[in-house]
Amino acid sequence: MREKDIMDQEEIYSKVLRAGRRTYFFDVRSTKAGDYYLTITESKKFTHDDGSFHYKKHKIYLYKEDFTAFKEIMEEMMDYIIDEKGLEVISERHQKDFKKEEETPISENGTTENFTDVDFDDI
Repeated sequence: MREKDIMDQEEIYSKVLRAGRRTYFFDVRSTKAGDYYLTITESKKFTHDDGSFHYKKHKIYLYKEDFTAFKEIMEEMMDYIIDEKGLEVISERHQKDFKKEEETPISENGTTENFTDVDFDDI
């Protein structure tokens, strides 16, 4: 069997999720024994100063015997995040009007007293 035929046989079902600079690939693949497993690949694009770019990829292999535990923990983690922070995305990248909390100036003695900058020429 040609190498391309082996690769085509290995990839059974695929979905792609594009999320900004990241792309997630979900692929059902076949083992040599004919069973199925899932690969999840995160691909992130990085652009260099000269305009060229490269991708960094991270891959997870998930086998059927781990599906139940993986799904339970994944759902628990996602529920925790939503319960704690809600569905709204809070970040500079996702919100045009996002403002960081302004830092309170620290005086020379290390306290965070409010002060007014006075130019003594004005007095």
